[in-house]
Amino acid sequence: MYKLKTSASFDSAHFLSGYEGKCANIHGHHWVIEAEFSGKSLKSEGTHRDMLIDFGDIKKELRSVAKNLDHSFIYEEGSLRETTVQALNEENFRLIAVPFRPTAENFAKHFYGLLREKGLPVCSVAVYETPKNCAVYEEDV
Repeated sequence: MYKLKTSASFDSAHFLSGYEGKCANIHGHHWVIEAEFSGKSLKSEGTHRDMLIDFGDIKKELRSVAKNLDHSFIYEEGSLRETTVQALNEENFRLIAVPFRPTAENFAKHFYGLLREKGLPVCSVAVYETPKNCAVYEEDV
């Protein structure tokens, strides 16, 4: 089995609705996404001969995922009052509503799905919310 890894990062704010503790308040992270790709065989011909996949391709896709969230306020749909969302939009804040609680665990699964939708042979995604704490998502094969 061949495996490749690459990473990308983004900075954003979030909060955990319904959580009892410090993370119930808006706070920020320097998130790091580490994606691992796998396959049993290498390409046999062409410009990608003897490669599982071009590092340039996986870096481009992962960086695109990170760039879409960079310097934003990510919140769970329905967790803020509509008047709050409206006021933040009027202040030109970059808001991103997601259909899940924005935890490292949920981000790992979400990013895994986005990479899989792109047709990439992703086998796991780790999301670090601090340098020492991460959540990993991988599907049973």
